[in-house]
Amino acid sequence: MIKTDSIFSIKHQDALTNARTGVMTLPHGPVRTPAFMPVGTNATVKAMTKDGLAEIGFDIILANTYHLYLRPGVDILRAAGGLHGFSGWKGNFLTDSGGYQVFSLSDFRKITGEGVKFRSHIDGSSHFLTPESVVGLQAAFNSDIQMQLDVCTGWGTPWKKAKEALVITTDWAKRARKAWLDSPEEYEGKLFPIVQGNFYHDLRKESAQSVIDLDPPGIAIGGLSVGEPAEAYSEFLEATAALLPRDKPRYVMGIGTPDYILDAVKNGIDIFDCVLPTRNARNGSLFTRDGIIAIKKERYAADFGPLDPECGCKVCREYSRSYMRHLYKNDEILSSMLASWHNLAFLHGMMAEIRDAIEHDRFDQYRTAFLARFFAGKAQKELP
Repeated sequence: MIKTDSIFSIKHQDALTNARTGVMTLPHGPVRTPAFMPVGTNATVKAMTKDGLAEIGFDIILANTYHLYLRPGVDILRAAGGLHGFSGWKGNFLTDSGGYQVFSLSDFRKITGEGVKFRSHIDGSSHFLTPESVVGLQAAFNSDIQMQLDVCTGWGTPWKKAKEALVITTDWAKRARKAWLDSPEEYEGKLFPIVQGNFYHDLRKESAQSVIDLDPPGIAIGGLSVGEPAEAYSEFLEATAALLPRDKPRYVMGIGTPDYILDAVKNGIDIFDCVLPTRNARNGSLFTRDGIIAIKKERYAADFGPLDPECGCKVCREYSRSYMRHLYKNDEILSSMLASWHNLAFLHGMMAEIRDAIEHDRFDQYRTAFLARFFAGKAQKELP
């Protein structure tokens, strides 16, 4: 496959919204979209086996370049045959560049036009990454989709600082593309550049155009879900998505709740990821159609019904709320395993329903009904 070949085909466009179904053709199999990607930062989704993920039905998971570069290191991963050989996962891997981790470790890094110097959160050792070296790392990992190194800025960043970060990100995208095109011929993974620009429409427009000019296989929208109000997320998601070409797969980074996912799909986003479903699961916060439940609450002590009566996952088929509460209250490892399985299966099932709704031109109806029930009152929207 030529590196610049198209990987995306649209199957159906919803009649009333920008939602669409499609297929991404990747080296380790097709991915039906819209699709949620579980986050497996260290080449493993926490509390889940690869076989469990495959049983639920996932086609693609995410791993993180920053963490894998630090441990176990690129030499181990290359010797193991990349992420697939190392982990045994047969599906696709998308690898984040590590830009967000560098952003979140602001006290430990220095960004220049050349690259980013940072200290490891593990042992304090110094490291220097460039757009080119990050492409090389991800090629060695044999990532099916790899991301450019970028500079992420948070909510409240002044325009001038956001502009400076965008100038660097734009230059790094060009350098990453060249390095990707020069990567070994046998490497078939695809590079997605990232639209940044913080919460400024002029910068978003500028960034989107620079990314489009690269004619990439797909495009990511970064710099959202970084502490902004929900209204700002919706506004800039919609505005940014509208700037992007229809024939490219669109990826919004770091979203994983039903409301944010449905908003993204409405705006024509095809893939997304987030640690929240599994992180919340480990903290006893579980998805149901009637909102999020905190399984630690006393009301579930003698509740022998399933977590969600309408969920067909094996956890809901085989275990009760009472038992799940018992596991959680006793810090049993099985609590994290079963809760993570359920939250991921819930989202996977929701994505199948979304695709079906789009195919039948009733996505907006589905979205409205789902959210009305999910947020039907504070009693249903429980938090730990």
